[in-house]
Amino acid sequence: MIVRMAERVIAACDGASKGNPGPAGWAWVIADGTGTPVEWEAGPLGTATNNVAELTALERLLTAVAADVPLEIRMDSQYAMKAVTSWLPGWKRKGWKTAAGKPVANQELVVRIDELLEGRSVDFRYVPAHQVGGDPLNDFADRAASQAAFVQEAAGSGQGSPEPPPSPAAKKASPGGKAAAPRKRASGSSARTLKAKFPGRCRCGRPYAAGTTIAKNNDGWGHPECRTEA
Repeated sequence: MIVRMAERVIAACDGASKGNPGPAGWAWVIADGTGTPVEWEAGPLGTATNNVAELTALERLLTAVAADVPLEIRMDSQYAMKAVTSWLPGWKRKGWKTAAGKPVANQELVVRIDELLEGRSVDFRYVPAHQVGGDPLNDFADRAASQAAFVQEAAGSGQGSPEPPPSPAAKKASPGGKAAAPRKRASGSSARTLKAKFPGRCRCGRPYAAGTTIAKNNDGWGHPECRTEA
């Protein structure tokens, strides 16, 4: 699919890996002038890392949008953004080696993205993931990528797919406007929570930052609410 629009396009892309490495998926979405998603696509990657999923999402977005269309791309992956902006020129000068002299990870994807960026007008914008009142396009791409990782099937507006489902961690209010009653916590050691020492990714496909409260679930550590949902 080649999206052709005369004016600047605002888009978001995201990747998800449930296990890192684990079942992975990618997604991109573009919006109209009001910020409403109008085109989106998502797909499976089998077993892959989160970084591969993030880079693949960007590569698929750039492939889908015509090269003469100016783009604003919103991403929550600092790795993917820095890889193709800040770090890429140095890697090329060093013959695709890092500052430590090691081969660049995911080089094939980075090279492909570099080719797709050639001569294009692209403005990258970092948006923090999963913030209250955060970027709705990023949230859409995140949900679509997570769903693709989970079901390992392609989806998108071009296939007539419905909008990806809400995150299992989404907080919903009751019809009366009051917050829904909290679920009971699991008993025993599984109820233990702690502050994450390092960033990671939950079983739901969403990342968490260092310092975030996390809990043990059947697949490792992640958001306490995802453990409750399970």
